[in-house]
Amino acid sequence: MVRTGAEIVIECLKEQGVDVVFGYPGGSILNVYDALYKHSDEIFHVLTSHEQGAAHAADGYARATGKVGVCMATSGPGATNLVTGIATAYMDSVPMVAITCNVTLPLLGKDSFQEVDIAGVTMPITKHGYIVKDVNILADTLRKAFHIAKSGRPGPVLVDITKDVTAASCEYTPKKPESIERAGHYTQEDLDAALEVISKAKKPYIYLGGGAILSGASEEVRAFAKKLDSPVCDTLMGKGAYDGYDPLYTGMIGMHGTKTSNLGVSECDLLVALGARFSDRVIGNASLFAKNAKILHIDIDAAEINKNIHADVSIVGDLKDILTKLIARMEQMHHPEWTAHILELKEKYPLKYDDSQLSCPYIIEELDRITKGNAIITTDVGQHQMWAAQYYHYTKPRTFLSSGGLGTMGYGIGACIGAKTGCPDKICVNIGGDGCFRMNLIELATASRYQIPIIQIIINNHVLGMVRQWQTLFYGKRYSQTVLEDAVDYCKVAEGLGCAAIRVTAKEEVAPAIEKAIALQKPVVIDCRIPEDDKVFPMVPAGAAISEVFDGDDLASK
Repeated sequence: MVRTGAEIVIECLKEQGVDVVFGYPGGSILNVYDALYKHSDEIFHVLTSHEQGAAHAADGYARATGKVGVCMATSGPGATNLVTGIATAYMDSVPMVAITCNVTLPLLGKDSFQEVDIAGVTMPITKHGYIVKDVNILADTLRKAFHIAKSGRPGPVLVDITKDVTAASCEYTPKKPESIERAGHYTQEDLDAALEVISKAKKPYIYLGGGAILSGASEEVRAFAKKLDSPVCDTLMGKGAYDGYDPLYTGMIGMHGTKTSNLGVSECDLLVALGARFSDRVIGNASLFAKNAKILHIDIDAAEINKNIHADVSIVGDLKDILTKLIARMEQMHHPEWTAHILELKEKYPLKYDDSQLSCPYIIEELDRITKGNAIITTDVGQHQMWAAQYYHYTKPRTFLSSGGLGTMGYGIGACIGAKTGCPDKICVNIGGDGCFRMNLIELATASRYQIPIIQIIINNHVLGMVRQWQTLFYGKRYSQTVLEDAVDYCKVAEGLGCAAIRVTAKEEVAPAIEKAIALQKPVVIDCRIPEDDKVFPMVPAGAAISEVFDGDDLASK
Protein backbone atom coordinates (compact mmCIF):
# COMPACT_ATOMS: atom_id res chain seq x y z
CA MET A 1 0.00 0.00 0.00
CA VAL A 2 1.25 3.50 -0.83
CA ARG A 3 1.60 5.88 2.12
CA THR A 4 3.11 9.30 2.69
CA GLY A 5 6.10 9.58 4.98
CA ALA A 6 3.89 11.17 7.64
CA GLU A 7 1.46 8.27 7.42
CA ILE A 8 4.35 5.80 7.61
CA VAL A 9 5.48 7.42 10.89
CA ILE A 10 2.04 6.80 12.39
CA GLU A 11 1.77 3.27 11.01
CA CYS A 12 5.19 2.39 12.45
CA LEU A 13 4.16 3.74 15.85
CA LYS A 14 1.09 1.51 15.72
CA GLU A 15 3.28 -1.44 14.69
CA GLN A 16 5.35 -0.93 17.82
CA GLY A 17 2.28 -0.88 20.06
CA VAL A 18 2.58 2.85 20.82
CA ASP A 19 -0.71 4.21 22.14
CA VAL A 20 0.47 7.54 23.58
CA VAL A 21 2.98 10.17 22.47
CA PHE A 22 4.04 13.42 24.07
CA GLY A 23 4.94 16.40 21.97
CA TYR A 24 4.53 19.88 20.56
CA PRO A 25 3.83 20.71 16.88
CA GLY A 26 5.50 23.19 14.54
CA GLY A 27 6.00 23.92 10.88
CA SER A 28 8.45 21.17 9.96
CA ILE A 29 6.46 18.42 11.64
CA LEU A 30 3.01 19.55 10.52
CA ASN A 31 2.58 16.68 8.07
CA VAL A 32 3.10 14.16 10.86
CA TYR A 33 0.63 15.94 13.12
CA ASP A 34 -1.90 16.01 10.29
CA ALA A 35 -1.55 12.23 9.93
CA LEU A 36 -1.77 11.84 13.69
CA TYR A 37 -5.07 13.75 13.69
CA LYS A 38 -6.58 11.02 11.52
CA HIS A 39 -5.52 8.35 14.03
CA SER A 40 -6.40 10.17 17.25
CA ASP A 41 -8.66 7.28 18.26
CA GLU A 42 -5.64 4.92 18.21
CA ILE A 43 -2.78 7.11 19.48
CA PHE A 44 -3.41 9.58 22.29
CA HIS A 45 -1.28 12.69 21.98
CA VAL A 46 -0.44 14.73 25.08
CA LEU A 47 0.32 18.34 24.16
CA THR A 48 2.80 19.49 26.77
CA SER A 49 3.51 23.12 27.56
CA HIS A 50 7.18 22.85 26.56
CA GLU A 51 9.14 20.27 24.58
CA GLN A 52 11.30 19.51 27.62
CA GLY A 53 8.12 18.50 29.41
CA ALA A 54 7.34 16.12 26.51
CA ALA A 55 10.74 14.43 26.81
CA HIS A 56 10.40 14.04 30.59
CA ALA A 57 6.85 12.72 30.19
CA ALA A 58 8.02 10.12 27.65
CA ASP A 59 10.80 9.19 30.10
CA GLY A 60 8.39 8.84 33.04
CA TYR A 61 5.99 6.79 30.91
CA ALA A 62 8.83 4.45 29.93
CA ARG A 63 10.14 4.02 33.48
CA ALA A 64 6.68 3.37 34.92
CA THR A 65 5.47 0.95 32.22
CA GLY A 66 8.61 -0.66 30.83
CA LYS A 67 7.53 0.34 27.32
CA VAL A 68 9.34 2.68 24.95
CA GLY A 69 8.41 6.31 25.57
CA VAL A 70 7.84 8.49 22.50
CA CYS A 71 8.16 12.26 22.18
CA MET A 72 7.91 14.48 19.10
CA ALA A 73 8.99 18.01 18.27
CA THR A 74 9.52 20.28 15.32
CA SER A 75 12.84 21.55 13.99
CA GLY A 76 15.16 24.11 15.52
CA PRO A 77 14.20 25.20 19.05
CA GLY A 78 11.54 22.50 19.25
CA ALA A 79 14.20 19.85 18.78
CA THR A 80 16.81 21.50 21.01
CA ASN A 81 14.25 21.82 23.80
CA LEU A 82 14.19 18.00 23.92
CA VAL A 83 17.92 17.78 24.62
CA THR A 84 17.86 17.87 28.43
CA GLY A 85 15.14 15.20 28.51
CA ILE A 86 17.06 13.01 26.05
CA ALA A 87 20.23 13.36 28.13
CA THR A 88 18.29 12.48 31.28
CA ALA A 89 17.01 9.29 29.64
CA TYR A 90 20.47 8.43 28.33
CA MET A 91 22.15 8.69 31.72
CA ASP A 92 19.52 6.46 33.34
CA SER A 93 19.17 3.92 30.48
CA VAL A 94 15.56 4.75 29.67
CA PRO A 95 14.11 3.42 26.37
CA MET A 96 12.85 6.40 24.37
CA VAL A 97 12.37 7.33 20.73
CA ALA A 98 12.47 11.07 19.98
CA ILE A 99 11.03 11.96 16.58
CA THR A 100 11.88 15.37 15.15
CA CYS A 101 11.35 16.85 11.71
CA ASN A 102 13.77 19.18 9.99
CA VAL A 103 13.71 21.59 7.08
CA THR A 104 13.42 20.20 3.56
CA LEU A 105 16.44 18.48 2.02
CA PRO A 106 17.38 21.40 -0.31
CA LEU A 107 17.53 23.72 2.72
CA LEU A 108 19.70 21.48 4.92
CA GLY A 109 23.09 22.96 5.74
CA LYS A 110 22.13 26.49 4.68
CA ASP A 111 21.29 28.01 8.07
CA SER A 112 17.65 27.93 7.10
CA PHE A 113 14.88 29.17 9.37
CA GLN A 114 14.60 26.83 12.38
CA GLU A 115 17.30 24.51 11.06
CA VAL A 116 19.46 22.68 13.58
CA ASP A 117 21.57 19.54 13.15
CA ILE A 118 19.76 17.84 16.00
CA ALA A 119 21.29 14.44 15.21
CA GLY A 120 24.73 16.02 15.63
CA VAL A 121 23.69 17.87 18.77
CA THR A 122 22.39 14.70 20.44
CA MET A 123 25.06 12.28 19.23
CA PRO A 124 26.79 12.04 22.66
CA ILE A 125 23.49 11.54 24.53
CA THR A 126 21.73 8.92 22.41
CA LYS A 127 22.30 5.25 21.72
CA HIS A 128 21.91 6.11 18.06
CA GLY A 129 20.67 8.93 15.85
CA TYR A 130 19.27 9.00 12.32
CA ILE A 131 18.65 11.67 9.71
CA VAL A 132 16.08 10.36 7.21
CA LYS A 133 16.40 11.95 3.76
CA ASP A 134 14.64 9.25 1.71
CA VAL A 135 11.07 8.13 2.31
CA ASN A 136 11.94 4.61 1.13
CA ILE A 137 14.07 3.95 4.22
CA LEU A 138 11.79 5.71 6.72
CA ALA A 139 9.84 2.67 7.95
CA ASP A 140 12.92 0.49 8.48
CA THR A 141 14.72 3.36 10.21
CA LEU A 142 11.88 3.80 12.69
CA ARG A 143 11.79 0.06 13.33
CA LYS A 144 15.54 0.03 13.98
CA ALA A 145 15.13 2.97 16.35
CA PHE A 146 12.63 1.12 18.53
CA HIS A 147 14.73 -2.06 18.46
CA ILE A 148 17.87 -0.21 19.53
CA ALA A 149 16.02 1.70 22.25
CA LYS A 150 14.78 -1.57 23.80
CA SER A 151 17.71 -3.93 23.24
CA GLY A 152 20.74 -4.52 25.43
CA ARG A 153 21.17 -1.61 27.81
CA PRO A 154 18.12 0.53 26.93
CA GLY A 155 18.38 4.19 25.98
CA PRO A 156 17.08 7.00 23.79
CA VAL A 157 17.26 7.03 19.99
CA LEU A 158 16.66 10.11 17.84
CA VAL A 159 15.03 10.01 14.39
CA ASP A 160 15.17 13.32 12.50
CA ILE A 161 13.12 13.42 9.28
CA THR A 162 13.26 16.13 6.64
CA LYS A 163 9.88 17.72 5.92
CA ASP A 164 9.87 16.70 2.26
CA VAL A 165 10.25 13.05 3.31
CA THR A 166 7.07 13.34 5.38
CA ALA A 167 5.27 14.64 2.26
CA ALA A 168 6.71 12.11 -0.20
CA SER A 169 5.06 8.71 -0.82
CA CYS A 170 6.27 5.15 -1.21
CA GLU A 171 5.12 1.58 -0.81
CA TYR A 172 4.60 0.62 2.82
CA THR A 173 4.36 -2.98 4.07
CA PRO A 174 3.51 -3.62 7.73
CA LYS A 175 5.91 -5.74 9.80
CA LYS A 176 5.82 -7.24 13.27
CA PRO A 177 8.45 -5.87 15.68
CA GLU A 178 11.61 -7.93 16.04
CA SER A 179 11.96 -9.89 19.26
CA ILE A 180 14.50 -8.56 21.74
CA GLU A 181 17.40 -10.83 22.67
CA ARG A 182 18.96 -9.75 25.97
CA ALA A 183 20.85 -12.83 27.13
CA GLY A 184 24.39 -11.58 26.42
CA HIS A 185 27.59 -13.45 25.57
CA TYR A 186 28.86 -14.86 28.85
CA THR A 187 30.38 -18.33 29.16
CA GLN A 188 30.02 -21.27 31.48
CA GLU A 189 33.44 -20.35 32.84
CA ASP A 190 32.08 -16.92 33.83
CA LEU A 191 29.30 -18.57 35.84
CA ASP A 192 31.77 -21.00 37.44
CA ALA A 193 34.04 -18.14 38.53
CA ALA A 194 31.08 -16.30 40.07
CA LEU A 195 29.94 -19.40 41.95
CA GLU A 196 33.44 -19.92 43.29
CA VAL A 197 33.76 -16.44 44.84
CA ILE A 198 30.21 -16.74 46.17
CA SER A 199 30.98 -20.06 47.86
CA LYS A 200 34.04 -18.59 49.61
CA ALA A 201 32.35 -15.46 50.92
CA LYS A 202 31.87 -15.06 54.66
CA LYS A 203 30.57 -11.50 54.58
CA PRO A 204 28.73 -10.91 51.28
CA TYR A 205 26.82 -7.75 50.38
CA ILE A 206 24.52 -7.14 47.40
CA TYR A 207 24.57 -3.75 45.69
CA LEU A 208 21.58 -3.17 43.38
CA GLY A 209 21.41 -0.71 40.49
CA GLY A 210 18.85 0.23 37.89
CA GLY A 211 19.68 -2.80 35.75
CA ALA A 212 17.83 -4.96 38.27
CA ILE A 213 14.65 -3.13 37.31
CA LEU A 214 15.33 -2.76 33.58
CA SER A 215 15.89 -6.50 33.23
CA GLY A 216 12.71 -7.36 35.14
CA ALA A 217 14.81 -9.30 37.61
CA SER A 218 13.31 -8.23 40.94
CA GLU A 219 12.00 -11.72 41.79
CA GLU A 220 15.34 -13.29 40.89
CA VAL A 221 17.20 -10.67 42.95
CA ARG A 222 15.10 -11.50 45.99
CA ALA A 223 15.61 -15.25 45.55
CA PHE A 224 19.34 -14.76 45.04
CA ALA A 225 19.64 -12.62 48.18
CA LYS A 226 17.85 -15.25 50.25
CA LYS A 227 20.03 -18.04 48.91
CA LEU A 228 23.20 -16.02 49.48
CA ASP A 229 21.93 -14.95 52.93
CA SER A 230 23.19 -11.47 52.27
CA PRO A 231 22.23 -7.91 53.20
CA VAL A 232 21.10 -5.73 50.30
CA CYS A 233 21.66 -2.05 49.53
CA ASP A 234 20.60 -0.10 46.46
CA THR A 235 21.11 3.04 44.42
CA LEU A 236 18.47 5.61 43.45
CA MET A 237 17.88 3.71 40.22
CA GLY A 238 17.56 0.39 42.01
CA LYS A 239 14.74 1.43 44.35
CA GLY A 240 11.94 -1.14 44.41
CA ALA A 241 13.94 -4.02 43.00
CA TYR A 242 14.16 -5.32 46.58
CA ASP A 243 11.54 -5.09 49.29
CA GLY A 244 12.16 -1.98 51.39
CA TYR A 245 10.63 -3.71 54.43
CA ASP A 246 12.91 -6.77 54.32
CA PRO A 247 15.03 -7.03 57.51
CA LEU A 248 18.24 -7.44 55.50
CA TYR A 249 17.51 -4.44 53.30
CA THR A 250 19.80 -1.68 54.53
CA GLY A 251 18.80 1.25 52.32
CA MET A 252 20.70 3.36 49.88
CA ILE A 253 24.48 3.36 49.51
CA GLY A 254 26.68 6.36 48.76
CA MET A 255 26.80 10.09 49.42
CA HIS A 256 23.43 10.13 51.20
CA GLY A 257 23.22 6.43 51.87
CA THR A 258 22.58 4.93 55.28
CA LYS A 259 25.39 4.41 57.72
CA THR A 260 24.58 0.70 57.71
CA SER A 261 24.99 0.36 53.94
CA ASN A 262 28.13 2.46 53.76
CA LEU A 263 29.83 0.81 56.74
CA GLY A 264 28.62 -2.67 55.79
CA VAL A 265 29.95 -2.45 52.23
CA SER A 266 33.22 -1.13 53.61
CA GLU A 267 33.50 -4.25 55.82
CA CYS A 268 32.24 -6.95 53.43
CA ASP A 269 34.49 -9.56 51.79
CA LEU A 270 32.35 -9.98 48.66
CA LEU A 271 30.41 -7.20 46.96
CA VAL A 272 27.95 -8.45 44.35
CA ALA A 273 27.04 -5.57 42.02
CA LEU A 274 23.85 -6.33 40.11
CA GLY A 275 23.03 -4.00 37.23
CA ALA A 276 24.95 -1.12 38.79
CA ARG A 277 27.61 1.16 37.34
CA PHE A 278 29.65 2.25 40.39
CA SER A 279 28.70 5.91 40.06
CA ASP A 280 30.91 8.48 41.75
CA ARG A 281 27.99 9.35 44.06
CA VAL A 282 27.98 5.72 45.21
CA ILE A 283 31.65 4.90 45.58
CA GLY A 284 33.10 8.15 46.93
CA ASN A 285 36.89 7.75 46.96
CA ALA A 286 37.37 4.93 44.44
CA SER A 287 40.71 3.82 45.88
CA LEU A 288 39.07 3.19 49.28
CA PHE A 289 35.76 1.71 48.10
CA ALA A 290 35.04 -1.82 49.41
CA LYS A 291 38.79 -2.30 49.73
CA ASN A 292 38.37 -5.51 51.76
CA ALA A 293 36.10 -7.16 49.22
CA LYS A 294 36.25 -9.22 46.09
CA ILE A 295 34.01 -7.58 43.47
CA LEU A 296 31.55 -9.64 41.42
CA HIS A 297 30.03 -7.38 38.78
CA ILE A 298 27.07 -8.50 36.63
CA ASP A 299 25.88 -6.07 33.97
CA ILE A 300 24.53 -6.15 30.42
CA ASP A 301 26.90 -3.41 29.28
CA ALA A 302 30.49 -4.60 28.88
CA ALA A 303 31.66 -0.98 28.91
CA GLU A 304 30.74 -0.71 32.60
CA ILE A 305 33.01 -3.56 33.66
CA ASN A 306 36.24 -2.16 35.19
CA LYS A 307 35.27 1.40 34.20
CA ASN A 308 35.15 2.87 37.70
CA ILE A 309 35.96 -0.08 39.98
CA HIS A 310 38.02 -3.16 39.13
CA ALA A 311 35.98 -6.37 39.15
CA ASP A 312 37.62 -9.59 40.29
CA VAL A 313 34.90 -11.55 38.50
CA SER A 314 32.44 -10.24 35.93
CA ILE A 315 29.57 -11.56 33.84
CA VAL A 316 28.23 -9.58 30.89
CA GLY A 317 24.62 -10.34 30.08
CA ASP A 318 20.99 -10.03 31.09
CA LEU A 319 20.70 -10.01 34.86
CA LYS A 320 17.44 -11.98 35.01
CA ASP A 321 18.90 -14.75 32.88
CA ILE A 322 22.22 -14.88 34.77
CA LEU A 323 20.64 -14.90 38.24
CA THR A 324 18.29 -17.70 37.20
CA LYS A 325 21.29 -19.83 36.27
CA LEU A 326 23.28 -18.92 39.38
CA ILE A 327 20.36 -19.63 41.74
CA ALA A 328 19.84 -23.05 40.17
CA ARG A 329 23.44 -24.04 40.92
CA MET A 330 23.99 -22.32 44.29
CA GLU A 331 23.92 -24.11 47.61
CA GLN A 332 21.93 -22.40 50.36
CA MET A 333 24.39 -20.12 52.16
CA HIS A 334 24.33 -19.22 55.86
CA HIS A 335 26.11 -16.21 57.33
CA PRO A 336 24.49 -15.78 60.77
CA GLU A 337 27.28 -13.77 62.42
CA TRP A 338 27.55 -11.38 59.48
CA THR A 339 23.82 -10.80 59.11
CA ALA A 340 23.49 -10.33 62.88
CA HIS A 341 26.22 -7.68 62.72
CA ILE A 342 24.37 -5.85 59.93
CA LEU A 343 21.13 -5.96 61.89
CA GLU A 344 23.00 -4.46 64.87
CA LEU A 345 24.23 -1.63 62.64
CA LYS A 346 20.65 -1.01 61.47
CA GLU A 347 19.50 -0.75 65.06
CA LYS A 348 22.44 1.45 66.04
CA TYR A 349 22.21 3.82 63.06
CA PRO A 350 18.58 4.31 62.08
CA LEU A 351 17.52 7.16 59.83
CA LYS A 352 16.21 9.96 62.01
CA TYR A 353 15.14 13.57 61.81
CA ASP A 354 13.80 16.38 64.02
CA ASP A 355 10.14 15.46 64.47
CA SER A 356 9.30 18.52 66.57
CA GLN A 357 8.27 20.50 63.49
CA LEU A 358 7.06 20.05 59.92
CA SER A 359 9.74 18.46 57.77
CA CYS A 360 10.09 16.66 54.47
CA PRO A 361 10.83 13.24 56.05
CA TYR A 362 7.61 13.52 58.07
CA ILE A 363 5.63 14.41 54.94
CA ILE A 364 7.08 11.44 53.06
CA GLU A 365 6.41 9.06 55.96
CA GLU A 366 2.78 10.22 56.01
CA LEU A 367 2.56 9.77 52.23
CA ASP A 368 3.99 6.27 52.62
CA ARG A 369 1.47 5.43 55.36
CA ILE A 370 -1.56 6.79 53.49
CA THR A 371 -0.67 5.20 50.13
CA LYS A 372 0.57 2.00 51.82
CA GLY A 373 3.70 2.24 49.70
CA ASN A 374 1.73 1.58 46.52
CA ALA A 375 2.07 4.97 44.81
CA ILE A 376 4.42 5.85 41.98
CA ILE A 377 6.75 8.51 43.34
CA THR A 378 8.54 10.85 40.97
CA THR A 379 10.98 13.46 42.21
CA ASP A 380 12.98 16.40 41.08
CA VAL A 381 16.59 16.72 42.25
CA GLY A 382 17.93 17.87 45.59
CA GLN A 383 17.27 17.34 49.29
CA HIS A 384 13.67 16.23 48.73
CA GLN A 385 14.92 13.58 46.28
CA MET A 386 17.19 12.07 48.91
CA TRP A 387 14.47 12.18 51.57
CA ALA A 388 12.05 10.50 49.15
CA ALA A 389 14.62 7.74 48.61
CA GLN A 390 15.24 7.37 52.35
CA TYR A 391 11.79 7.56 53.95
CA TYR A 392 9.34 5.98 51.48
CA HIS A 393 9.29 2.18 51.47
CA TYR A 394 9.52 0.92 47.88
CA THR A 395 8.43 -2.68 47.57
CA LYS A 396 7.90 -2.99 43.81
CA PRO A 397 9.97 -2.02 40.78
CA ARG A 398 9.05 0.98 38.62
CA THR A 399 7.59 2.93 41.54
CA PHE A 400 10.44 5.41 42.11
CA LEU A 401 11.22 7.60 39.11
CA SER A 402 14.00 10.14 39.46
CA SER A 403 16.85 11.66 37.47
CA GLY A 404 19.86 9.88 38.89
CA GLY A 405 22.72 10.30 36.44
CA LEU A 406 22.08 13.76 35.02
CA GLY A 407 20.44 15.22 38.14
CA THR A 408 17.83 17.17 36.19
CA MET A 409 15.98 19.81 38.16
CA GLY A 410 12.50 20.22 36.66
CA TYR A 411 12.25 16.53 35.71
CA GLY A 412 9.46 15.51 38.05
CA ILE A 413 6.20 17.07 36.86
CA GLY A 414 6.62 15.86 33.28
CA ALA A 415 7.70 12.42 34.49
CA CYS A 416 4.69 12.25 36.81
CA ILE A 417 2.34 13.13 33.93
CA GLY A 418 3.94 10.39 31.84
CA ALA A 419 3.72 7.85 34.66
CA LYS A 420 0.06 8.60 35.33
CA THR A 421 -0.74 8.42 31.61
CA GLY A 422 0.86 4.99 31.44
CA CYS A 423 -0.46 3.74 34.80
CA PRO A 424 -3.85 5.45 35.26
CA ASP A 425 -4.84 3.18 38.16
CA LYS A 426 -1.83 4.17 40.30
CA ILE A 427 -1.59 7.18 42.60
CA CYS A 428 1.21 9.29 41.10
CA VAL A 429 2.94 11.90 43.25
CA ASN A 430 5.77 14.25 42.33
CA ILE A 431 7.92 15.50 45.19
CA GLY A 432 9.90 18.61 44.32
CA GLY A 433 11.61 21.51 46.02
CA ASP A 434 10.47 25.03 45.28
CA GLY A 435 13.63 25.62 43.22
CA CYS A 436 12.90 22.63 40.98
CA PHE A 437 9.18 23.35 40.82
CA ARG A 438 9.80 26.78 39.30
CA MET A 439 11.66 25.28 36.35
CA ASN A 440 8.81 23.39 34.69
CA LEU A 441 5.73 24.36 36.70
CA ILE A 442 4.01 25.30 33.42
CA GLU A 443 3.41 21.56 32.90
CA LEU A 444 0.66 21.89 35.53
CA ALA A 445 -1.31 23.41 32.63
CA THR A 446 -0.80 20.12 30.77
CA ALA A 447 -2.12 18.13 33.72
CA SER A 448 -5.17 20.39 34.07
CA ARG A 449 -5.85 20.44 30.31
CA TYR A 450 -6.24 16.67 30.26
CA GLN A 451 -7.39 16.38 33.88
CA ILE A 452 -4.52 14.03 34.70
CA PRO A 453 -4.83 13.60 38.48
CA ILE A 454 -1.23 13.93 39.58
CA ILE A 455 -0.29 15.25 43.01
CA GLN A 456 2.55 17.76 43.23
CA ILE A 457 4.05 18.14 46.70
CA ILE A 458 6.26 21.22 46.93
CA ILE A 459 8.89 21.00 49.65
CA ASN A 460 9.04 24.76 50.04
CA ASN A 461 11.92 26.07 52.10
CA HIS A 462 12.49 29.26 50.06
CA VAL A 463 16.06 28.21 49.28
CA LEU A 464 17.95 25.91 46.93
CA GLY A 465 18.19 23.41 49.75
CA MET A 466 20.92 21.00 48.67
CA VAL A 467 23.21 23.77 47.44
CA ARG A 468 22.56 25.70 50.67
CA GLN A 469 23.45 22.57 52.68
CA TRP A 470 26.84 22.47 50.96
CA GLN A 471 27.28 26.21 51.47
CA THR A 472 26.54 25.72 55.18
CA LEU A 473 28.91 22.80 55.65
CA PHE A 474 31.75 23.63 53.27
CA TYR A 475 31.48 27.29 52.16
CA GLY A 476 31.35 29.21 55.43
CA LYS A 477 27.59 29.87 55.18
CA ARG A 478 28.07 32.16 52.19
CA TYR A 479 24.64 31.76 50.60
CA SER A 480 25.45 33.01 47.14
CA GLN A 481 22.30 33.04 44.97
CA THR A 482 20.52 30.25 46.84
CA VAL A 483 17.84 32.27 48.67
CA LEU A 484 14.42 32.25 46.95
CA GLU A 485 12.56 34.69 49.17
CA ASP A 486 10.11 36.52 46.91
CA ALA A 487 6.43 37.22 46.42
CA VAL A 488 5.55 34.06 44.44
CA ASP A 489 2.45 32.30 45.80
CA TYR A 490 2.53 28.74 44.49
CA CYS A 491 -1.06 28.05 45.47
CA LYS A 492 -2.27 30.98 43.37
CA VAL A 493 0.00 29.88 40.52
CA ALA A 494 -1.44 26.36 40.68
CA GLU A 495 -5.03 27.62 40.74
CA GLY A 496 -4.26 29.95 37.84
CA LEU A 497 -3.07 26.93 35.85
CA GLY A 498 -6.30 25.03 36.55
CA CYS A 499 -5.20 22.88 39.48
CA ALA A 500 -6.45 22.59 43.05
CA ALA A 501 -4.10 23.91 45.72
CA ILE A 502 -3.57 23.23 49.42
CA ARG A 503 -1.12 24.99 51.71
CA VAL A 504 0.44 23.07 54.61
CA THR A 505 2.33 24.79 57.42
CA ALA A 506 1.98 22.31 60.33
CA LYS A 507 2.38 18.58 60.87
CA GLU A 508 -1.30 18.02 61.66
CA GLU A 509 -2.25 19.42 58.24
CA VAL A 510 -0.19 16.91 56.25
CA ALA A 511 -2.39 13.80 56.35
CA PRO A 512 -5.68 15.66 55.62
CA ALA A 513 -4.01 17.41 52.70
CA ILE A 514 -2.74 14.17 51.15
CA GLU A 515 -6.06 12.40 51.68
CA LYS A 516 -7.96 15.32 50.13
CA ALA A 517 -5.59 15.44 47.15
CA ILE A 518 -6.13 11.73 46.47
CA ALA A 519 -9.92 12.06 46.82
CA LEU A 520 -10.20 15.07 44.47
CA GLN A 521 -9.13 13.02 41.43
CA LYS A 522 -7.73 16.07 39.67
CA PRO A 523 -4.29 17.70 39.55
CA VAL A 524 -3.47 19.07 43.01
CA VAL A 525 -0.55 21.08 44.36
CA ILE A 526 0.31 20.80 48.07
CA ASP A 527 2.60 23.66 49.10
CA CYS A 528 4.45 22.50 52.24
CA ARG A 529 6.44 25.14 54.12
CA ILE A 530 9.47 23.65 55.88
CA PRO A 531 12.46 25.30 57.63
CA GLU A 532 15.22 26.57 55.35
CA ASP A 533 18.08 24.84 57.15
CA ASP A 534 16.86 21.23 57.31
CA LYS A 535 19.65 18.97 56.10
CA VAL A 536 19.87 15.55 54.49
CA PHE A 537 21.81 13.09 56.62
CA PRO A 538 23.72 10.83 56.54
CA MET A 539 26.28 12.40 54.22
CA VAL A 540 29.69 11.58 52.76
CA PRO A 541 31.93 14.56 51.87
CA ALA A 542 32.93 14.74 48.21
CA GLY A 543 36.08 12.71 47.59
CA ALA A 544 35.95 10.90 50.94
CA ALA A 545 35.58 7.18 51.52
CA ILE A 546 32.00 6.09 52.11
CA SER A 547 33.14 4.73 55.48
CA GLU A 548 33.54 8.40 56.51
CA VAL A 549 29.77 8.85 56.44
CA PHE A 550 28.46 11.23 59.10
CA ASP A 551 25.11 12.43 60.38
CA GLY A 552 23.73 15.31 62.42
CA ASP A 553 24.80 13.76 65.70
CA ASP A 554 28.37 13.40 64.46
CA LEU A 555 28.36 17.00 63.30
CA ALA A 556 27.03 18.23 66.65
CA SER A 557 29.67 16.32 68.59
CA LYS A 558 32.58 17.93 66.71
